[in-house]
Amino acid sequence: MNLQEIRAFIALAEELHFTRAAERLEVSQPQFSHLIRRLEQRVEAPLVERTTRRVALTTAGRAVLPHARRALQEMKLIQRSAHGMKGAIQGTVRMGYAGASSRPWLPPIARAVRQQLPGVDLQLKSMIYGGQGPGRIVSGDLDISFSRRPLQHPGLLDRVFEYEELLVAVPSDHRLAGSSEVELAAFRDDPWVMFPGAYGSNVRDLGIKLAAEAGFVPKIVQEAPDSYTILGLVAAGVGVTLTVSSVRHVRTPGLVFLPLAGQRQFTPATVVWSAKANAATQAVIEVINQIAPPPPRPRGVILDE
Repeated sequence: MNLQEIRAFIALAEELHFTRAAERLEVSQPQFSHLIRRLEQRVEAPLVERTTRRVALTTAGRAVLPHARRALQEMKLIQRSAHGMKGAIQGTVRMGYAGASSRPWLPPIARAVRQQLPGVDLQLKSMIYGGQGPGRIVSGDLDISFSRRPLQHPGLLDRVFEYEELLVAVPSDHRLAGSSEVELAAFRDDPWVMFPGAYGSNVRDLGIKLAAEAGFVPKIVQEAPDSYTILGLVAAGVGVTLTVSSVRHVRTPGLVFLPLAGQRQFTPATVVWSAKANAATQAVIEVINQIAPPPPRPRGVILDE
């Protein structure tokens, strides 16, 4: 097997989508499919199950994946050693973040970059919303950003680092606070607290979309710029909100998180970078992959894939 085949298999294992995996490697889909078939021929076993609706790893594919990752990592170490003969990786990498999803990852990523890439100056840039990040990479303001799908900018790559479940947050004295799960339509008459609509909040957009599918338009009585303020307002009884599971670490008295009834629904939290990223940025992405490896695909509905 060759390195291109290994990269193709890892990309498909992480994306579980032929088109996105091919775009990630910047090859045509027929060429990408050929790489996967050739690797399967070499190992003499099918590595992926293909249907019209989904792609999944076979038992053999799951067994091969860790070995493929190690082989690719070894090759990267060889390349980095060769690069080190010419001089250590140096440069400034600007990484954008926003909201509760990325914050727990920032300290370990910053620590690992400092330890593994002493020549790289990692600058953390706070944003109002993660949805702003891809555009700022395109404009040259950022090199890496934590964001959410869908990724709508050509020339950028992304990778899921967490699948976040959508939850309804209500005050503890709400009539449905004791429920094990809730239908979103049950909140059609409730006041809502949401992010402002002018700045491209993915979570707000999801809330509006799912409410429309449930047959109503949320009655927004208050907008707030961040999850912490929104949850505080919900706990105070101002209204309810749709949020993501990463905010459950926010310890706010008087707050209850309720899962949606039926199939669990998830939104992919992603890290985004340019397909033409420089060596320093690529090295930081490798560190992020170590700290926040691709998560297993959850059972349920994945929104905005």
